[in-house]
Amino acid sequence: MTLAIPAPEVPAQTVEAAAVPETIAQDAREFGAYARTGGWTFALKVARSVRPGGQSAEESEKVSAKRFAELAGCSPERVMRFYKAWDIAADDGLVPQFEALAPGVDVELPEADVWLSYYSSRSSATSVRGTAITAAAEAEGIRPTKALEVAENPTALRAAILADPSTAQAARSALLDRIEEDEELRGALARDVASREELKKAVAGESKVSDRIEFVRQVAETGQVKTPAGQVIDAPAQLRQEAERHLSLLDELDEGDEAGEWAAEAYGTVKTLIQETVEADPELRVAERRTKFYSSLSKATKVFEELTFDDADAGEFYEDDMVQRLEELQGALAACIEALRKAAPTS
Repeated sequence: MTLAIPAPEVPAQTVEAAAVPETIAQDAREFGAYARTGGWTFALKVARSVRPGGQSAEESEKVSAKRFAELAGCSPERVMRFYKAWDIAADDGLVPQFEALAPGVDVELPEADVWLSYYSSRSSATSVRGTAITAAAEAEGIRPTKALEVAENPTALRAAILADPSTAQAARSALLDRIEEDEELRGALARDVASREELKKAVAGESKVSDRIEFVRQVAETGQVKTPAGQVIDAPAQLRQEAERHLSLLDELDEGDEAGEWAAEAYGTVKTLIQETVEADPELRVAERRTKFYSSLSKATKVFEELTFDDADAGEFYEDDMVQRLEELQGALAACIEALRKAAPTS
């Protein structure tokens, strides 16, 4: 009996690889080379084909940047950006000098992530605007090419801000830093806030939170408080300690934490302690009532002074209700005066 020995199975990937046309294999090889080296792949093509400045056509078999651009179907400026990137890298010892390169000859290339440190894909890099962006990028410790790319693609920046909270946060921080020196931008943002009801409400809410925190901070740091009637007094030790405790909790909050509830609790606690301080001291309580009376009297006097008018104008808007309410007010004032006279100490 003869046993049939099955033919060994050929792995699917081997069969597939064997059947790949050379055109596809060539594309794959070029893709792999670019994936490893990035722009250096194309920079090498320029560096080994374009003759260095100062050399004539008789001295080298290489071509000019203009001729290379014509053959490539692109602008000479684009060719020169690759050329200049290679030149700078050669000065740093990262790649061979132009004179050591021959057309069609490959050399070992740097890693892809180094490319952007040398290449500027934006012609705006040499403009006043580009120079400013480059300087700012270097100050932030990032590659200028990244910042230039973002600056020339505001639609992409907008998309990133809309989709990503961390990008929006970075944009917010940048705008806040910029408006300190950019009066025009500051005014534009102020108008934007004023024209949007939701932003106006948000600003009002945050202002309230900020005012409450500042109130607690003043108590903790100065040791003085303002009573409801407006007196400025020294804060008792317990009150100041409580303000310091709440302030320490507020200061420990991270930038993204919601401070509203914490600020409300701190403000409410301090205000309650101030009121209790006033009520616990008879002299302070009397002074508080006196201050409040004078404050109300001053406000009432100012309001009434604004109601005065010439007799000649009265007939134009006269109504019986006006006289009635003024007579009621006159009665209340008379009662108040009588009460104060009775309370006055006899000589």
